[in-house]
Parts: sequence; structure tokens; C-alpha cells
Amino acid sequence: MIDKLETLVPESTYHIYNRANGFDRLFLTDKNYLYFLEKYKQFISPMADTFCYCLMPNHFHFLLRIKPENELRNFFDTKTTLSATLRGYRTLEGSAQQKALSLLISQQFSHLMNGYTQGLNKILNRKGSLFMHPYKRKKVSDTSYLTNLVKYIYLNPVEVGMVLNPEDWAHSSYSALLKQENKLINANEVISWFDSLENFKSFHAIP
Repeated sequence: MIDKLETLVPESTYHIYNRANGFDRLFLTDKNYLYFLEKYKQFISPMADTFCYCLMPNHFHFLLRIKPENELRNFFDTKTTLSATLRGYRTLEGSAQQKALSLLISQQFSHLMNGYTQGLNKILNRKGSLFMHPYKRKKVSDTSYLTNLVKYIYLNPVEVGMVLNPEDWAHSSYSALLKQENKLINANEVISWFDSLENFKSFHAIP
């Protein structure tokens, strides 16, 4: 499941999103949502700082920043499941090393979705792929786009009529960010993009 879309590079911010194949649902129960987040913590949190997320019944959104290269190297050096070629990425130089590192980053997202699919397939006695491939990603570099993207992610369940307010959706980081209780996300940095918690709440207020 290695894709050839936007290259994921250290210290860059991305909107990562994907949806279920066809009319499938990704999440059927609360336990499914929690299981997916546990897989995310296992495969993605060690190599990325997460700012917000929203899990919907048939798709998901994450806003995250890939960690610095030295932290990535330390993380991947501890993994014993890498192929012989990728275990030798440190011996490469220049663009070849950067390409190998980007491949390792992308593989983690594939591991996340494959691991979740295998778990759900086992529970539901189903077979085959669950997610669309390749997963989508978009690099974020503009501050205005960044703040509007946060709003877009958090208002997703409101826009489709599942809840009236973002804090009512249990499967996003919105309420936890307000309380600064969610250790998965960097709430302080997100709030700093809006200058204050009050501005953050006003920005996401429903007209």
C-alpha cells in the first residue's frame, strides 16, 4: 500500500484523510473508534505531533506535523520489522536517504489502516480492503488555511447533520481540546493559532 502522492517529509504539516470503500462504514461501534485511535497511537504518534482529528462513520481527518529527522531516525532504528533495504536507509546519502525516510513515514500510515482493517475483519468475519487507496494527504503551509482547516475538521459532523455543535461529537478531539485533557493532541499549539481559547471557541461557533 505504498502510494505516490504528496511526499511526507520531516517538520511539515499535513491534512491526512481517507474514507471507506464504497458504502462500507469504518466505525460501527464506540469500540471501533477507540480501537482505531489505539492503532493511531501505535503507528503514527511516535513520528508525528497531532493537532486535531475527527473520526466519522465512513471517513476520518487528522491534522499533524511530521517530527524532526533525528527523532524519526531514532524511532525507525528501534523497529525490527523493517525490510533489509529500509534498515539500511542510514547508509544512504542525500536525496536517496530522504526518499527512504519518506517511504518509512508513508508505510506507518499503511500499517495503521492495514492493522485496523485486519482487526475489524476478524471481528466481523469479513474479507478484503476497507479503506480507499491511496490515502489522501495535503501539505499545509498557509496560516489562514491552517486555521480554517481546523474549523473544517471540527465542523464536519455538524455539516452532515449528525450533531448540532462540534462539542457534541464524541469522536473528535474538540471537547478534549477545550478541556486540554487529550494527551494525543497538542492543544496548546492549536489554541495559539487562534491567540486564545475564547477566540478558538468563537471561531467555531455555529451561527
